[in-house]
Amino acid sequence: MVEDVGGTRDSGRLVLAGLPIGNVEDAPPRLLHALEGARVIAAEDTRRLKQFASRAGIRLGGDSGARVVSYYDANESRRSEELLTDLRRGEEVLVVTDAGMPGVSDPGYRLAAACADEGIPVTAIPGPSAVTTALVVSGLPTDRFCFEGFPPRKGLKGYLAEIAGERRTMVFFESPHRIAATLEAMADAFGSDRRAAVCRELTKTYEQVRRGGLEELARWAADGVRGEISVVVAGARPRAELTGDDELIAAVAELEDEGVRRKEAIGRVAKETGVPKRRVYDLVHGVVAAE
Repeated sequence: MVEDVGGTRDSGRLVLAGLPIGNVEDAPPRLLHALEGARVIAAEDTRRLKQFASRAGIRLGGDSGARVVSYYDANESRRSEELLTDLRRGEEVLVVTDAGMPGVSDPGYRLAAACADEGIPVTAIPGPSAVTTALVVSGLPTDRFCFEGFPPRKGLKGYLAEIAGERRTMVFFESPHRIAATLEAMADAFGSDRRAAVCRELTKTYEQVRRGGLEELARWAADGVRGEISVVVAGARPRAELTGDDELIAAVAELEDEGVRRKEAIGRVAKETGVPKRRVYDLVHGVVAAE
């Protein structure tokens, strides 16, 4: 069955609004009008939203004022139910996060999914995105990319090993106190020379884009990096054409020269070429003679 994205007008409407990632002048007129006309606003940080409104020269909800409620990770489940009640009785609910689009590494997905299930209309006011902004200034390929969000706090090594063969350019978010360790782990998993860019404070006064190999960037970040950070990493080089025994052995050796452990290198070459992992292992360890 094909769903009507417009939903039913017997209910209210959920509006997911993207806020500027740093520069208040990036706010489109439609966003400012929505904030002035809103009756219910769910904000990740109500204080920062009010500061934004002040800088933009608007009043939330206009002369009548808006009901502004907090909507962040810790209360997302409970607050979503409360907002659904507002939506069911015909209210329009505007959801904003600190910077960027709700639902993209920020609260918003849970409520949008619930609205979709109930046929409540969901729309968006698009705005600047740290994902695409970092991508286009990185100097890395933009034709195909994927967004990985924040790397996990636990199991980082295994997570990076799983995506080491990703051919698309990858975009990550990371916090200042973890960026050095994450870049070091990426250098171990992807190779020390894998090209990357660390983008900080995008669109703000102290915007900085640092480009280089992952090992080089990890050394730079060890001195401390502040602000909002996005990391863009080049995809893995294609190895699909490497199907000969000698080429497979050489591909593993190349990864080992980049600092990748042999076991991980064998797994990556097998995944990237489609050759069984056991055969690559046997070739590297001399069990199978090269033809």
